[in-house]
Amino acid sequence: MEVIRAARQRSEAGHDVLHLEVGQPSTGAPAAAVAAARAALDQPELLGYTDALGTPQLRARISRHYADRHGLDVDPELIAVTQGASLACVLSFLATFDVGDRVAVCEPGYPCYRQMLAALGCEVVGVPIGPTSRFQPTPTLLEEAGPLDGVVVASPSNPTGSQLTAAELDSITTWCDKSDVRLIADEIYHGISAVGPAPTALAHPSARPIVINSFSKYFSMTGWRLGWAVLPPELVRPFELLAQNLVISAPTLSQIAALSAFDATEELDGHVDRYHLNREILLAGLDDLGCTTIAPADGAFYLYADVSHLTDDSQVLCATWLDKLGIATTPGVDFDPARGHRSIRFSYAGSADTMRSAMERLRWWAAR
Repeated sequence: MEVIRAARQRSEAGHDVLHLEVGQPSTGAPAAAVAAARAALDQPELLGYTDALGTPQLRARISRHYADRHGLDVDPELIAVTQGASLACVLSFLATFDVGDRVAVCEPGYPCYRQMLAALGCEVVGVPIGPTSRFQPTPTLLEEAGPLDGVVVASPSNPTGSQLTAAELDSITTWCDKSDVRLIADEIYHGISAVGPAPTALAHPSARPIVINSFSKYFSMTGWRLGWAVLPPELVRPFELLAQNLVISAPTLSQIAALSAFDATEELDGHVDRYHLNREILLAGLDDLGCTTIAPADGAFYLYADVSHLTDDSQVLCATWLDKLGIATTPGVDFDPARGHRSIRFSYAGSADTMRSAMERLRWWAAR
């Protein structure tokens, strides 16, 4: 957020900014979703509160999505529609954990897991991951973390883009079942993959995982604030009660629009093709910069690069690039408090022209 604020201040001062820091698509919602929202605005009777777990129509459509994408029969009654995946995380943590429970998160990993859990009084257990485990946790690493009550896993991951294979995800899910540890699987980047479809934790025969997804990334609907959770049966009612008391329901207009988003796969897959092109542009440019140690860029729209040959303080380097080159990037300390000073996350969710311009400026900077 500090990088975004500094980039905005630079823009307001009349200077250009190439945005490689923002973890959101540069495109808007699918045309069909926007059209559905416009039509709903003329029918105010449709726009009151919905059930706390979402409209029956959207829950059923999400269920069909799992059948279409993964060949799975997911009961719509186990699906909760939320105000973004962020709220799905908070409600899942509240429904599942007590104060003092030990919950493992990956480092590097999405920082908000850590902050949410800490705010709720949980003990956050950082699990260092790196090249030897393809920047994903393993049962061995989780075992080494000591007694746990929960594990948060993201695949594809922010910030690394690494994606678990079906076998790797199965081994983690099996370990959690045997160890009586609740698995929360963040799958919000499903649909954006360079190595084939990402497997879902719901494919495991266990009924215990909580699976979280979102309309923000693949569906390109960040500001519409809509996500969902697939819950084990025993958590549906606690989750519903928490939602009723804390937020009432997810935005009704967004839920109506989301129904049509599922039918926009041609448009949305076109965005994914652009991400693949951007990925190649960045990989080539960073190689020219000497950044050869990069986390597996399997999915999402991020590259997480080791920049220790350029700096021992990624925050300073990011600030320099923004000030001198107009390139906004995110320092790794956001994602890994212990080792992130050697890394930077590059988002390639923008246009190909933005990626090319950024790499040209970085090549010039490196050749000075």
